[in-house]
Formats: sequence, C-alpha cells, structure tokens
Amino acid sequence: MDPAGKIEETRLSEALSERYLAYAMSTIMSRSLPDVRDGLKPVHRRLIYAMQQLRLDPTAGFKKCARVVGDVIGKYHPHGDASVYEALVRLAQDFAVRYPLVEGQGNFGSIDGDNAAAMRYTEARLTAVAKALLDGIDDDAVDFRATYDGEDEEPIVLPGAFPNLLANGAAGIAVGMATSIPPHNVGEVCAAALLLVRKPEATTADLLALMPGPDFPTGGLLVEDADAIARAYETGRGSFRMRAKWSVEQGRFGTWCIVVTEIPYQVQKSRLIEQIAELMEQKKLPLLGDIRDESTTDIRLVLEPRTRGVEPEVLMETLFRATPLESRFSLNMNVLGADRVPGVLGLRAVLRAWLDHRHEVLVRRSQHRLRAVERRLEILNGFLAVYLNLDDVIRIIREEDDAKASLMATFSLTDLQAESVLNMRLRSLRRLEEIEIRKEHGALSEERAGLEALLADEGLRWKRIGKEIEATRRQFGDGALGARRTELAAPPAPVDLTAAVAVERESLTVLLSEKGWIRAVKGHGIDAASQKFKEGDKLARAVECQSTDRLCAFATDGRAFTLKAADLPRGRGDGQPIRLLIELSNDEELIALFVVGDGRRLVASSAGRGMVVRDDDLVAEKRTGKQVLNTKDGESALACIAAEGDHVAVLGRNGRFLVFPLEQLPEMTRGLGVALQKYKDGGLRVARVFTASAGLVWKEGGRARAMTDLAPWLGKRADGGKPAPSWAK
Repeated sequence: MDPAGKIEETRLSEALSERYLAYAMSTIMSRSLPDVRDGLKPVHRRLIYAMQQLRLDPTAGFKKCARVVGDVIGKYHPHGDASVYEALVRLAQDFAVRYPLVEGQGNFGSIDGDNAAAMRYTEARLTAVAKALLDGIDDDAVDFRATYDGEDEEPIVLPGAFPNLLANGAAGIAVGMATSIPPHNVGEVCAAALLLVRKPEATTADLLALMPGPDFPTGGLLVEDADAIARAYETGRGSFRMRAKWSVEQGRFGTWCIVVTEIPYQVQKSRLIEQIAELMEQKKLPLLGDIRDESTTDIRLVLEPRTRGVEPEVLMETLFRATPLESRFSLNMNVLGADRVPGVLGLRAVLRAWLDHRHEVLVRRSQHRLRAVERRLEILNGFLAVYLNLDDVIRIIREEDDAKASLMATFSLTDLQAESVLNMRLRSLRRLEEIEIRKEHGALSEERAGLEALLADEGLRWKRIGKEIEATRRQFGDGALGARRTELAAPPAPVDLTAAVAVERESLTVLLSEKGWIRAVKGHGIDAASQKFKEGDKLARAVECQSTDRLCAFATDGRAFTLKAADLPRGRGDGQPIRLLIELSNDEELIALFVVGDGRRLVASSAGRGMVVRDDDLVAEKRTGKQVLNTKDGESALACIAAEGDHVAVLGRNGRFLVFPLEQLPEMTRGLGVALQKYKDGGLRVARVFTASAGLVWKEGGRARAMTDLAPWLGKRADGGKPAPSWAK
C-alpha cells in the first residue's frame, strides 16, 4: 500500500506529549548537560574535535574563526553559526573560563560585556589544555559515532586527561532540569583525584581538605560557611557566597577611598557601575559619594565616601547588600553519566566517574598499542627470516609466477609477512639494516611484555593513572595559570547599619491597596476611610510602624521580601506599585505585611504543611526576596501569622478541626515544613496560634468568636482532627 496520502488519527494530547518528550530528551542529552567524563557539551566537543582535524595545535598557526565555525556546522553540528561562534568565543575568554580551551587572536570581548568581533576578523587555535583533552583520541581510546548526515564520524566523548568538568565548570538549562558547576583549581582537583586513587574509601571531607572550594577566573572572596560548602559538595546541590576584593587607599588630609580590584564571577563590570549609579540617584546608597572606573586590563573601581567619618567596612556592607558586589553562585552538579543518564552527583562521585573514564581510556590505549606492537613484531619476524635466506627469496621473486604463495610455503610466512617482504625496498637488503631490525625487535618485545603486564594487573594501571594525573597537575597546576585566584575567607560578621544610615524616627502608617499600590503616611491611628485610592481600588492592609523599621512582605510562592519603611513613597498620592520595589511575579500575591521584630512566625502552605520561622530569618537583602517556604506544584503559601501563644488551631477544607501544642512544630529557616493536619481530600483553610489559658478568638468573615473549651479537638500534630464546631464552619 502506498503510504502517500495516508492519514492516521492521533489524539492531540498524545501527539504533543510524544513530540515534547522527544524535544526535551534532545535538549537534555545533546545540548544543555555536560558529560561527567570530559566535562563538555556536544557543541564544545565538536568545536575542539573540528579544530584538531584542522591541525590547529598550540604550536601551529591560527585560522579564521569563520573557517572553524563553518567546519563545525557543516560536518558535525547542524545549528546556527551565531550560537556556535558564541560557544567558541566563550572557550577563549580568560574571564569566563578558568582554563581556556581556545587561544584567540583578535577581539574576543571583555569583562564589561562587550561582544567579540565578527568571526571573519578573529582567529583561533587550541590551547595545551584542549590538547590534553584530546590526548589518545587516535589510539582507539574512545568510541566514535556517525555524524548527523552519516558522511563522517565524531567522538562520543573525549579521552579527557584534563579534569575539565570541575576545572572549568559548566552551566546550562534543559527541560525540567539545569546544571550549574563552578570552576575549580586544577592543582587542587588533581590532588583530590590522587587521594581517591590511593585511598578509594576517601570521604568528601577528605577531598575538601585538598580542594576547599571553587576557584573563579575573576578571583574575589569566597565567604561561605565551611559546613554549607561541605553539605553542597556532599549532595551536589548548594550555593556559594562571593564578594568583591577591596582595599582602602589613604589620600591627603585624612581622606580615603576604597579600591575594588576583583569582582564576583559572571558580573559585568559596566553593568555593575550602572546599577551603583542608579542606586545613588535613587538615594539608596547614602554613604557613597562617587564611583570611578579606572580599569585598564586589570579591574580598578574607586569608591569615594560621602564623608570621611564613614567606616570603610560599613560603606562596603551597604554596597554588598544592595549591589552585585556580593552575589551567589549556585551548585547543581547535574551531569550525564557514562551510561548517558542525567543525575545530580556529589564531589566524590564526579571524581570517581572521571577516574573510571581515565582507567577505561588507559586500557583501550594499551590494547590498541599492543595490537600495533604485535603486528610490527610479526612483520619483523618475517624480515629476519628473509635475511637468513636472501638468495632463495630473490630467486623465488624472479622465477615464480605466484611469488607470495611460494614465499609463504617455503619460509612458513603469514600473509602479512609475505606482503611486507614483497614491498621491501632493495636498499634495505644490507647487513646494517638487519642489525636495526633486530634492535627494533628487541625493543618492541620488551614493550609488549610491559603492556601485557599492565593489562593483567589493575594495580599497575592505577599507578600509571596516578603518574598521568601528577603530570597534569605539574603542567597546569603550577605557574601563573595554576595559582589560586579566589581567596577563601571566613563568613563576615554582621554589621549594624542602623547607626550609620541616619534616618529620622517618626511614626508612619503603611497602606497597601488591593491592587498592590503602597505608600506611607505620617502618624498612627489614621482613618482608613479618609484615604483615597485609585478608582476601583481600596485598602487591603494597614501597618503601623516607625520610619526606622523594616517590613516583611510574604507572598504566595513562599518568598519573603524586606522593605525599609523610610524608602516607601510618602504623601497623599497613590504611592507606587509594590512590584516595582520587589520582584514579585504577576501570578503571585502578598498574604502578609508586618514589621520585622524579634518574634516568630507560623508559615503554612495550602497543602497543610507548616513550620515556625524567626523574624530574623525572614529578612532578605535582595529585591528577589528569600525563599522560606518551599511549595510543590499546585500548592501555595496560605498563612504567615505571629506565633504568639502555646497552641495551634487548624481548620481543613474538609471541615475538620484540630488543636495541638505549638512546641510540636519545628523551628526552621527554610523548607517544606511538616504536616499540620492529615487530609484525604483538600488541604488547609485556616490556621491560628493562641494561648490555651486565654482561649481562642476565631476571626473569619468579619465575625469573631471566643472559645475556651477546646478539649474535644485537642490532639497531636498531623492528626486528622474532628468535625469542626459550628462557629468555625
């Protein structure tokens, strides 16, 4: 039957699922996640292999990047030339990659965010690091597969003598998963790998004693807590807190300024200066007088204080809290394993995977070399047999019709030996050549014995791998390239900015409308009805505070945001949309607005999970807020109430009511929380905290009811509860 014109009916949902799954798998396997063995994504691997095929070795001349990109997209990577060129450029940027794999000639961009010149102007060749990644690729060290058009072959993975995944890191976003791996110092990585070779049972703590943390190409200070670093490397997930490196320069007549010489990784210098200037215009950096960029090839940002009486540490603390001079780099070691299955691995598992790959490469290279040695020895044995009977060999070649068969029969030669004898040049038929053949035969026999011993003894193989790693450490871990750039420092002590940033204390009432407009008016006890709002809008929340207070806004996505009362718009106008002050998406709403004090809060989700959080742990320094309550798909944060009392009352949407002691709830800084009430259907509707001796005042729908006898509903946390009383329905 001719398939042309045949229509097959398929459900739309099934067709979409099948096609989207194919797209997702393609993104995960062939685009976004690096291979744990060589630390490369397909585009980077194809770039390096294509440059090797073009013979762009570190000692060779440069070639135009347009030539390299053309070969890559024509033979191996059928994607756009712009994206391939961007990948090539990044591999050559010493501020983006800790150990560049490509040496560029021309304009390859800058740390200010400037783009590279067009590919027709720039040139490139491989570095020694890339050469180490390719070492052994011609010795059957790795498998090859057909290219997308079937006309050529490309390596599935590179031999990877250089620990590229950890040394250069990786970042990528796939469908449903992402990866983020910071760069590390290759000398420290090799030292940790050598420890794992000598001591396979070494723990993550043992490894961290040798490689204590990331080493970013732009330097800076790593000020993360040691316990947090250990947990991150143990689980493969976490984050690292980075700060700019700065110093104080004294001027004339008691003046001084701060000079920033290193900034956090992946922070664009020009954008950083723009952000600081914008904050100065908005009066949000009252201690900073001026900023100048005096950078050349090295970074030099000069920060001048507004007055000499400001402490340098206090000035820098205000900048760290408000600008990218302090930032976080996430750790998510989500990689493709040797079986091509993605997974999040800890530090030990990543090093183990690389070492296992190096072991496999050593075995395959040794087997390949052994086959070559045995083939050459077979040929040499044939030559030696010929030299003992040269006259007979010459006669057979001159007189016999089938010289090859006669040679094989007369001298018991193999097909390969006979063919090699027939191809021998006449000038080789001299005594001196026989001596050279015997010498080569002896050397190869000795090499064969060594290879056979190596393949038969796993201990010898690991010793050889240890020597190779030590050679890599000496080559790339010493000198200017291998010196650690990121300084490890203790977490900074908290700095109180209240006294430094003088704010006149006055009574304020913060008004938040239903449509999200916020403003502050002077005084307490104001009449809400007398306040004007936009047409169709009205008051949602009113919070009395002081101008020196900080306010916490808690959203349905479980994030807490911090607002300074002094920074809120004043006057009789409509105020300002709160979404301009905090990065709150349009899909989320605020469920609480309160003054940050020294108390505690009960936060709970719609699924009925909750926990107690201290006010201090709800404070966020960034506009993006702080994730406090984690929620699953389809859930949202439902409550953020003062935990003042000794009991908790919860009412589920199933109409069941439960009271339990507050002490049964854990105090946490972040998490999913624990179950407040058990549900078969639905979730949490209302939660209250109260003191048992005073009774429960149940406020809902504008009505209030006091209740002291709650014994029938008293139970343990996570119980199902009992049917709710009439006043709580």
